[in-house]
Amino acid sequence: MSYNEADTCRIHITPKLRESDWESHPHSITEQYTFTDGRVKICGSIVKRGEQKRADYLLRYTRDFPIAVVEAKAEGLPASQGMQQAKEYAEILGLKFAYTSNGHDIVEFDYTTGQETLLAAYPTPAELFSRLQQAEGLTEENIPSLLAPFHYQPGFSPRYYQQIAINRAVQALLQGKQRILLTMATGTGKTFVAFQICWKLWNSKWNRTGAYRKPRILFLADRNVLIDDPKDKTFAPFADARYKIENGKIVKSREIYFAIYQAIASDTHRPGLYKEFSRDFFDLIIIDECHRGSSRDNSNWHEILEYFNPAFQIGMTATPLREDNRDTYRYFGNPIYTYSLRQGIDDGFLAPYRVHRVVTDVDAAGWRPSKGELDRYGREIPDDEYQTGDFERVIALRSRTKTIARHLADFMERTDRFAKTIVFCVDQEHADEMRRELNNLNTDITAKHADYVARVTSDEGKIGKGHLSRFQELETTTPVILTTSQLLTTGVDAPTCKNIVLARVVNSMTEFKQIIGRGTRLREDYDKLWFNIIDYTGSATRNFADPDFDGYPDIEEEIIIDLDGNELHDDDDEPPSDETENEDPPDYEERDSQDDPVDSDSHEPRKYYVDSGTVKIASHLVYELDSDGKQLRVVQYSDYTAEKVRTLFVSDDKLRDLWANPVGREEVLTELAEYGINFDDLSDSTGQADADPLDLLCHLAFGAPLRTRRERAKYLRSKQPDFFDQYGDEAQEILNTLLDKYTQFGPKQFEIPDALYMAPISDYGNTIEISNLFGGAVEMKAAIDTLQSLLYAE
Repeated sequence: MSYNEADTCRIHITPKLRESDWESHPHSITEQYTFTDGRVKICGSIVKRGEQKRADYLLRYTRDFPIAVVEAKAEGLPASQGMQQAKEYAEILGLKFAYTSNGHDIVEFDYTTGQETLLAAYPTPAELFSRLQQAEGLTEENIPSLLAPFHYQPGFSPRYYQQIAINRAVQALLQGKQRILLTMATGTGKTFVAFQICWKLWNSKWNRTGAYRKPRILFLADRNVLIDDPKDKTFAPFADARYKIENGKIVKSREIYFAIYQAIASDTHRPGLYKEFSRDFFDLIIIDECHRGSSRDNSNWHEILEYFNPAFQIGMTATPLREDNRDTYRYFGNPIYTYSLRQGIDDGFLAPYRVHRVVTDVDAAGWRPSKGELDRYGREIPDDEYQTGDFERVIALRSRTKTIARHLADFMERTDRFAKTIVFCVDQEHADEMRRELNNLNTDITAKHADYVARVTSDEGKIGKGHLSRFQELETTTPVILTTSQLLTTGVDAPTCKNIVLARVVNSMTEFKQIIGRGTRLREDYDKLWFNIIDYTGSATRNFADPDFDGYPDIEEEIIIDLDGNELHDDDDEPPSDETENEDPPDYEERDSQDDPVDSDSHEPRKYYVDSGTVKIASHLVYELDSDGKQLRVVQYSDYTAEKVRTLFVSDDKLRDLWANPVGREEVLTELAEYGINFDDLSDSTGQADADPLDLLCHLAFGAPLRTRRERAKYLRSKQPDFFDQYGDEAQEILNTLLDKYTQFGPKQFEIPDALYMAPISDYGNTIEISNLFGGAVEMKAAIDTLQSLLYAE
């Protein structure tokens, strides 16, 4: 007798693992370990999950330190047949040992040596960990910190990639790596990972000097929102060990410190609060969103990191290596772990997106003033052809803003007027104008909810932060639409945000990924499984087309020399300096003359303002990720449907034969639904609301003539009068009523007994009384089935 895979696990593999002490505390086995949620697939209006990844066994050295994976095969198959699967899962899970077994033979692949070996028994936990320890060069005094448990919350377990990031960061630190970089897509839990790293080190009393004390850790960022939220929420279990450095005050008796660079940095007005600490005060510094200027050689923020050079430093970023963040990678080195946006979407932990490319006529063709045309302030507008990149920077076209606002309002009215939406504008002035236009286009709502649309920029201060806080809350209704310029590009957790709107050009890939990261968080319990990117400037389609969109190349050494061969250093893209005289300066954001409506030199408005003219929407294309999640394609729902129908049915005759029978039609509908084909969506996208679904499918897939439901019903009545004549008057009336309802609403009207409960058929009595008009229930069903067969007969 040969056992299947499940029997092999139960009868052979599990007992052998127990024999090797894998169920002796603190070691454990997790059977059927599911580690992804399954990619969210959008098919028309249908959203469903793809297949989850599941390992047969995960072997844990401790609860929070998995070490190996085991794949099972049926007893009659070679054990080695499962090795490719085992290796794939081991690599995804960041494990060094992979096993496969058919219950009798055991095959091991050891990533530390590259050896594949046939074994008689599984290694014990102690043997396996000893091999790992030796391969990674870990000393005995480091083991307690590496194996320190995570902080667990009821009902929440770290995802597999978070476990990898946490354990790899701690291991790299224990191995003496001074600068560590983690690259994790927005929405994948970087703050949670940072907390768990700190928790393991804090509880194991690790510190840089080896003294018997808890470590002193500094959590750095460039915005208060990136500091306050983690301190008050994620890091709350540290209780009184926490302290935020602000208002020029410091204490040295805590262990977990939080600060924004600006609060401790030196500038023309302050010597630098960070110098109040000794250079070796901190054991570890974690820099959140480290791509935002902290590692630039000429930055005063870089001065802070260099001052605390004795400390281990962990940089965290959501952006891969690009030209605009190359300095970050030079400073920290290659990331020790990368979890990309694409991987997050493929695993089903991040929301996929649908891109709407909307083009106004002035964006398509440019805008040129008429000769001698004056702007709002009576200034002559320079004769030039202005393009998308000039709008709201050089020239402000009120009609363009109105048109974009109108299109967005119409889009939300068609989809969901209360879907949380962030609109990224060119500057604060543009954000305010966009807010006003959207408000006035939704007065039926704003009369009841005055904060339906709100601007959140630095000018709003605490009021803007209040709007943002309510926007982020899951249970609040308003505000629904936030307009902003730079403030919300990063560090804002808005899990129910369903629309990301680009009303300004975004050339930086780093910034672009930060912006779309506002929509990638999933909340199935709030029906947030995907989101829209509504692009009025071409930024999304241009950045998505970049072949390096989600690529993570190794660091490329770049040396620039002058004509004499001397090495030069790239000093481009200096970050704005903070020259405010406030004791505690505002958060960093893009603050240049673009945000000041008046030029500081000429004291005139810095833009030309055009209030006249009209702008129209020239086109609206919809893009979706293809089935492999590799690239965007223009969505042509009719082409997609035709392709799938031809895949399922070899000819229109085969499809018609199945469709004519109610049971066969149900099978067809089920198969099409598996591919996300919905007839309401299909009729809307093709503009054929009156077509019979069968005719529409055959027309799209096989080029058959297209008929309306009315034409089919009329043809049946004229060609098959004998069918109706065989029944009494009342039965004929019921059949004709069903045919009329089909004409109006489609073939679902033939479903029994539902159709019998609807007027006017229900006026003939209950289901028994109605069926008796046909001679009984069997005869009634036969009559309605025959009606459908004749309806679809050619």
